[in-house]
Amino acid sequence: MQIGMVGLGRMGSGMKARLLAHGHDVLGYDPNPDVSDTASLAELVERLAAPRLVWVMVPAGEVTHRSIRALAGLLAPGDLVIDGGNSRHDVDDEHAEILAAEGVGFVDCGVSGGIWGRENGYGLMAGGADEHVARAMPVFDALRPAGERAEGFVHAGPVGAGHYAKMVHNGIEYGLMQAYAEGYELLGADERIHDVPGVLKAWTHGTVVRSWLLDLLVRALEADPQLDEIAGRVDDSGEGRWTVEAAVERAVPAPVITAALFARFASRQDDAPAMKAVAALRNQFGGHAVTRAGGSDS
Repeated sequence: MQIGMVGLGRMGSGMKARLLAHGHDVLGYDPNPDVSDTASLAELVERLAAPRLVWVMVPAGEVTHRSIRALAGLLAPGDLVIDGGNSRHDVDDEHAEILAAEGVGFVDCGVSGGIWGRENGYGLMAGGADEHVARAMPVFDALRPAGERAEGFVHAGPVGAGHYAKMVHNGIEYGLMQAYAEGYELLGADERIHDVPGVLKAWTHGTVVRSWLLDLLVRALEADPQLDEIAGRVDDSGEGRWTVEAAVERAVPAPVITAALFARFASRQDDAPAMKAVAALRNQFGGHAVTRAGGSDS
């Protein structure tokens, strides 16, 4: 199957590589000419055979909005656009309407897996019409982890459902990371614990708190046992805030996710060991930049 990929950053480049490895024909566009297959978005559309399928994997917000509007002016009736970025769910209807005016279909797809997805597969949460999701299923099947489809992919509902599901997923992620990070700091606060990384590693098999995030925290500690190279500043990319806002709007109690979000705000005022652990986790699973001890970003 032929796919156009718009955005070849950390996630987009990995997804392109996984699709190619599964036998798909992928043509990519990125403003960085060193990684782009085409000189422009117009050239990308021109070189794709109709009916076209274009996957947008660019930063949420204005960049995504510009990309959708540009594609609406370039694509033809019967084409399909998938927004795989972390767009806010309440802009999906607008994007769908912009494309529908030109006869172009739209699917929103939450994507989880970070920089490890190229090798392990990506968790996918799609929103859109049945016929649009079905048409893109060969792409979803290539990107998701091996095994049963239902264990790595869900058609969550109509347009907006995919990004809403991903938003809640990321809110849960905030809470999980915060819990592991606070446990890490609490272990280190007792002088009887001589091997904090060893305790965490012992939890990775057989215990009820084992998880991939715990594995990644152990991995980070093996590389930097005291997390001396990382400052305890943790940024947030938006989804946690949106999850808390959604909880307030729907009167759903979400104290853990809310507290985890506020802890990130607090991290910008001090340098707590727990927040170093959260920063290290974000870097491990998503390649997110960390602030090095001393103040520089990397």
